[in-house]
Amino acid sequence: MPELPEVETTLRGIEPHLLDQRIRRVIVRDPRLRWPVPAEVSKAEGQSFVSLERRGKYLLLKLQQGGLIIHLGMSGSLRILQQTVDPEKHDHVDVELESGTCLRFNDPRRFGAFLWVDGEMQSHELLRKLGPEPLSADFTADYLYQRSRNRNVAIKNFIMNGHIVVGVGNIYASEALFMAGIHPQRAAGRISRQRYEGLVAAIRDVLDRAIRRGGTTLRDFVNSDGAPGYFAQELLVYDRAGGDCFQCGSPVKQKVIGQRSSYYCPACQR
Repeated sequence: MPELPEVETTLRGIEPHLLDQRIRRVIVRDPRLRWPVPAEVSKAEGQSFVSLERRGKYLLLKLQQGGLIIHLGMSGSLRILQQTVDPEKHDHVDVELESGTCLRFNDPRRFGAFLWVDGEMQSHELLRKLGPEPLSADFTADYLYQRSRNRNVAIKNFIMNGHIVVGVGNIYASEALFMAGIHPQRAAGRISRQRYEGLVAAIRDVLDRAIRRGGTTLRDFVNSDGAPGYFAQELLVYDRAGGDCFQCGSPVKQKVIGQRSSYYCPACQR
């Protein structure tokens, strides 16, 4: 599943092609996504893009009146193409621009979303209860410490909870916990404020580096320009079960936590 760095990479890839551009037509070939693509997306026609933002893993494409909320789901991607390029099997939506290009949404597994919003985008039900952005000033060790008190949930599940902090997905949660030396199953409420300082710094660092390097190479994700991300070559524990820990040489372990595969070093993480 594309995580925050992949979504941010997509945003940065499509923004120069969309900003201030006028929409000629919206083509919905198949509305059957996680939620049906609403007929109201046609309201975008004749309008121009005034801003593009990311909130967690959601892309917010604001128009002069209303806007589009896009989620890539498990296998979605966005491309900027010439309108003359024939659509493929899983190309569900095209946003054609007067410039002759189009924004094309592809999603083989159909877990993504392509929604219309009439009013303020941040007040949409999918967004209004989300936690702070992990790279924002609101995301601090004190915030995590206070939110975690008396919580017995595993720290990995805690930081992957979008109501606590947005966009820390499975890959980067495993990486950040390794960098902070925290076992992924440790109860969130049993972690000190000092250790949360290290975890916040690790989350910021791993996400920032992944964004700068174009995201992590995943089977179903390629950048908006068609080139795969290449942060995977720097992953320390994720998907390295049985491999030697880069810090101590112990075998990296894999364990299912909260129905997700987790990777950690039993010697380095406590």
